[in-house]
Amino acid sequence: MAITLYHNPRCSKSRQALALLEEHGAEVNIRRYLDEPLDEEELRDLMSRLDADGERLVRTQEPEWQEVDETDLQDQEQVIRAILSHPKLMERPIADDGKRAVIGRPPEDVLALIHAND
Repeated sequence: MAITLYHNPRCSKSRQALALLEEHGAEVNIRRYLDEPLDEEELRDLMSRLDADGERLVRTQEPEWQEVDETDLQDQEQVIRAILSHPKLMERPIADDGKRAVIGRPPEDVLALIHAND
């Protein structure tokens, strides 16, 4: 089963997650989400598979977050609006096997998808 990695090649954690998946023989489809942002439906689907809440999905230290007048990270709609407006706000990397998705912080967390499919 292929794993989609929402990837930013400039991010060391994202590169580490990709290397781990490849080292473990996973078939990886890379989605460079900054070049090809998720649309609303894709983002909602991804969020429904994540083992995380909105607070973990948003990179709150980014300057773009300060521009967004959104303060309630528990409100899924606010998180969705912020990420759709500023794709850079989405945490990275995220590995998704179509049934479950995990944020690769730390990068080793993405291996849970491989072990779940063993």
